[in-house]
Parts: sequence; structure tokens; C-alpha cells
Amino acid sequence: MLFRGKQQLVIYAAAGLMAAGFVFFRYLPLHRRTQAIESQRVKIQTAIDKALAESKQLPVLKEQLMELQKTVGNYEKNIPTGRELGEFLHSVANLMNEHNLRDQVIAPGKEMELGDLSYIPVSMQCRGKLKDMFGFYKSLQGIDRLVRIEQVKFVNDRDFGGEVSMQTEAVIYYRPQGGQG
Repeated sequence: MLFRGKQQLVIYAAAGLMAAGFVFFRYLPLHRRTQAIESQRVKIQTAIDKALAESKQLPVLKEQLMELQKTVGNYEKNIPTGRELGEFLHSVANLMNEHNLRDQVIAPGKEMELGDLSYIPVSMQCRGKLKDMFGFYKSLQGIDRLVRIEQVKFVNDRDFGGEVSMQTEAVIYYRPQGGQG
């Protein structure tokens, strides 16, 4: 019987060692690996969810881009190569005449450089009816030249007869040709 008890003890010990070996060498490594894979799956799912949320914003961003492109237009086309100051001054004078504005004074200032662009400040003055002034500014927006209005001043005439004097400080831009500035 002693032999039988030893035999059972050996069987239990072998079974215990096999169970311990299974737990330590098979179950625990697989469990750690499963946890690592689950962690990766959660990270990937989070990234997918984020990408889906961002992809829903894509149409809105596309619409904003289209609006910005409409606003900006082809701005390179509106900045001529070379000063073309005479053409601009002539265009402004014609616009003022079209809108019945009188006592016109259009005076360019000193040319300045801004990076790879150059600009010329331009002072404009005239007299006329307020609705004609607004028509002039609307037409000025339509010319094929980038014009930035820096300051506008309207002053009523002394007898309030419906006429105003306008003083405007504007800036026009151009790209210098070759080595000119």
C-alpha cells in the first residue's frame, strides 16, 4: 500500500507540475498576449471612431474651402507684374467720372516693399452724392487689381445739401519685374 500511496503522490505531483507548467508556460503568456491584443484593438477602434467623426466634418470643410476660394479668387491674377500705376489711376478716374464724382484728386505715395511684393499708397479725394460714393466703391471692388482700402472719411457739406466729401487712403500691390523694386 505504501507503494500505491507513493504512486498516487507521484501522479498528483506530476498532475500538479503539468497544471503549473500549463498555467505558467501556456495560460499566462497567452493571457498577456490576449490583453495586449485587446488593448491594441481598443486603440485601433478609438482611431477608427475618431477618423469617422472627422470624416463627417469633411463636407463642411470642403464647403468652407470653396467659400474661401470664392472670396480669395485668383489673387495672383489681381497682383500685376510691374507697377501699372498709370492704368490704375486712369481706371479710378474713369470710375469717379462714371459715378458723377467731382473735384477729383488721386495722388500716389512713395513705393514700398513687402517681402516679394511692392505696394504704393494712393490718396483719393472727391465730392458727390453718398449713393454715388457707394457705387464708386462697389465698382472699385470689381477692378482686376488688388486694392486695400486703409481709411475712408466722409464729410457732409456745410449746408447739408446731400453732398459729401470723401477722402480715402488705399494701397495697391504689384510684383516687381526682374531686379526692379
